[in-house]
Amino acid sequence: MNFILSSLIFLPLAAVLLILALPGRATRLIQVVACSITAIELILAIWLYQQFNATTETGYQFVEKVKWINLSLNSLGYLRINYFLGVDGLSIAMVLLTGIIGLIGAISSFSITKSVKGYYALYLLLLSSIMGCFLALDLFLFYLFFEFMLLPMYFLIGIWGGPRREYAAIKFFIYTLIGSIFILIVIIGLYTSVIDPLATGQQMGLLTNALGDAAGIITKVQDLLAIGKVPRQVLVHTFSIPDIVSAGNFIPGSLLHLTSGKMVGSVSIRLMAFLLLFAGFAIKMPLVPVHTWLPDAHVEAPTPISVVLASLLLKVGAYGLLRIVFPVFPDGAIYFSYFLGVLAVVTIIYGALCALAMSDLKKLIAYSSVSHMGFVLLGLAALTSEGVNGAIYQMFSHGLISAMLFLVVGVIYDRSGSRSIVCFRGLAGTMPAFTTVAVIAFFASLGLPGLAGFIAELLVLLGAFASATTSGILPRWVAIAAMAGMILGAAYYLWALQRMFFGKNWIHPELRERTRLTDLTTREYTLFIPLVILVILFGILPSVLLDKISLGVSGFLQHVLTQGAPQLNQVLNSMP
Repeated sequence: MNFILSSLIFLPLAAVLLILALPGRATRLIQVVACSITAIELILAIWLYQQFNATTETGYQFVEKVKWINLSLNSLGYLRINYFLGVDGLSIAMVLLTGIIGLIGAISSFSITKSVKGYYALYLLLLSSIMGCFLALDLFLFYLFFEFMLLPMYFLIGIWGGPRREYAAIKFFIYTLIGSIFILIVIIGLYTSVIDPLATGQQMGLLTNALGDAAGIITKVQDLLAIGKVPRQVLVHTFSIPDIVSAGNFIPGSLLHLTSGKMVGSVSIRLMAFLLLFAGFAIKMPLVPVHTWLPDAHVEAPTPISVVLASLLLKVGAYGLLRIVFPVFPDGAIYFSYFLGVLAVVTIIYGALCALAMSDLKKLIAYSSVSHMGFVLLGLAALTSEGVNGAIYQMFSHGLISAMLFLVVGVIYDRSGSRSIVCFRGLAGTMPAFTTVAVIAFFASLGLPGLAGFIAELLVLLGAFASATTSGILPRWVAIAAMAGMILGAAYYLWALQRMFFGKNWIHPELRERTRLTDLTTREYTLFIPLVILVILFGILPSVLLDKISLGVSGFLQHVLTQGAPQLNQVLNSMP
């Protein structure tokens, strides 16, 4: 067993211990330690990306699986939780993105001067939790990492944020905690309903018999389970995501079994579980109408934390839909597909309209992030190859672009103490390099051909259009309506560019005394140049990413589309 995945999770935790052991006044040393560890993380992520076999292998790679918790529940069987990690086409891009943004955030944090020791300790703890979410294949382990993200982000906003930091931090915490409770409710229901067939076979003594390989034992246990021939006391309950995804591992008559017939009012409990799980991750993305925590969190968070929040934390919510919600409940994905498509369009247009109304540049970009997450949901709801590939591409490209955008805001705010669009004009004359970067970031976000954002939105829209003819899941008007978001995106970005960067140089009189509009520093060049290169690279060579994720997307779609309709028929037929 190799430990590359564990290294990605635990290296930042080891660095936290090292930083806590250093004296608080050793600011430069603490910064060097944090940047060195995140640089190693990036090197490991790049190596993993290169070694990932996306041409011939399916399933999970670099798997690490160790027994963690194993309890006998007497007549109720056994509880088993494994330390279970792996990577596939759905997660490999997110691992790479976490490595890139982790280093970018660490370098941009050099501007933090308050309690540097505590800041970097929390920052590295946050990165470890995010990486854990993208690598965990045990639902209990995933939930632990998902919850661990709450505390460091709460303190990073609440201590190092702006004037209304306490309000923004509490709002973020409450919203995310409510989403976590929704997810936990479903996790408990899944635990009571699902078994590990291989471990159950071991308890039944099947491993000592000549039943063939592990696949044969799994099939045998599932067949016996379906006819009620597996004793309750030998059932091994599990949180393993691969086991939960298989409908054959659900105990007949259990809470979330396809034919249990259990209802919440007039709704099947399985469909209700899908909605609860979806709502939990929708808050994290976030989608309309549970998005209101995001603009406040972005405005009050320091620039590096805004970068991590937009580039990584929002993607954890979208990744939850990919990894857990759709594969575990393909019946719900089919049943609610039209609703999801409409919600995606509402999120795209509403987020864009709010961005158009903002005079604060950071709020504009925050609402733009809400709109772009709507494109991710649209690609998933379409359930086409183009749509799902586009959704993952959007997650990755938006991570790079939003990092650039929030760093752009940080540059102007550091020099003037203001983010107001109406307080500046003609910045191109005094800050040409900064203006060049801002133009690239703005045009990448609005979807200019040749830049990464264009590829993502094009694939999503192609997938949404194709859905009407291939599967009939989404009507064409949904894709047409989503295009309005691109038009509005061009409007608010071009408006901001025209107002701030072009024309005669002017600064609001109240800002003139404290404003020094110098161009980019060496450290800022170090941050922007790699991001610019990556945004252009993934704009002109999309195969660099698509070749890695396409096989994983195919497996995802095959599972949801082939299992979704039959499972939905079973659920509907079992309803009283």
